[in-house]
Amino acid sequence: MKTRKIPNTSLKVSQICLGTMTFGTPVAEADAIRMVHWALDHGINFIDSANIYEGYARVLGSPGGVAESIIGKALKGRRDQAVLATKVGMRVGEAPEDEGTSPAALRKHLELSLDRLATDVIDLYYLHKPDPETPLVETLGALDQVIREGKVRYYGVSNYSARELSDLLTVADADGLPRPVICQPPLSLLRQDVLSDLLPLCEREHIAVTPYQILQSGLLTGKYRRGESLPEDSRKGEQSGWVWELTDALFDRLDEIEAQSRKAGLTMTQHAIRWVLAQPAVVAAIVGVKRTEQLEEAMAAVVGG
Repeated sequence: MKTRKIPNTSLKVSQICLGTMTFGTPVAEADAIRMVHWALDHGINFIDSANIYEGYARVLGSPGGVAESIIGKALKGRRDQAVLATKVGMRVGEAPEDEGTSPAALRKHLELSLDRLATDVIDLYYLHKPDPETPLVETLGALDQVIREGKVRYYGVSNYSARELSDLLTVADADGLPRPVICQPPLSLLRQDVLSDLLPLCEREHIAVTPYQILQSGLLTGKYRRGESLPEDSRKGEQSGWVWELTDALFDRLDEIEAQSRKAGLTMTQHAIRWVLAQPAVVAAIVGVKRTEQLEEAMAAVVGG
């Protein structure tokens, strides 16, 4: 498995990052643990999670923590083999500090994540979304403190626009506070809006990018066919609201991408992954899977490339 270095850090990460949003449901704990072990055994050292992740059981305000707890069990005795990322900021309870990135929220949910992950330090701690209720200087000051305490090595941002990231960098530089080293936006062959502003900004500022939704919730795997019923075990069938509407215009675009994949001698999945990895500043592509075979196919896009 090839690795890439995250600028301004000591971290080298595999180009495939194991996403864990499905851990809990539909990927049961024992299967998820086996998947983590398989990934580590095959050179995937980058694991991405969030305090909100609990699979398809997630609803607004649910306590989360399921995926983190599973990862903590999976990494017992193997923590040093993984670059571990998790996130804070989405709503995970009813208390005021159970949403956002205020100092109180960061402190509370960092400790909960550390406990569930069974680790003393998180390698990459993402702000999961912007928090308009908390001044950036307060959020960055709190991050500076937990970094100094050795509980977080580096931090990043997720779901930030180019303007929001630029504003954060301005505050960090003005106040001598740490800068983010990584950014996590949605990006795929079907969704490319961040190519016009966010990725160029990250490239200029030497901030790594690790996109999510690179297969657009399974649309870019080739499993959906015009005029056919939904395939068994598909996300559209299980969580319809998480997947775009299957229109003729979408199928036209998927047909074009499938033709490009065949021309390149790749599956649609592999073609989609290679395209993402070729974009500016991208160091790794987050792949969320339900079965090890899917992870193996994703790996082939890198190992064979």
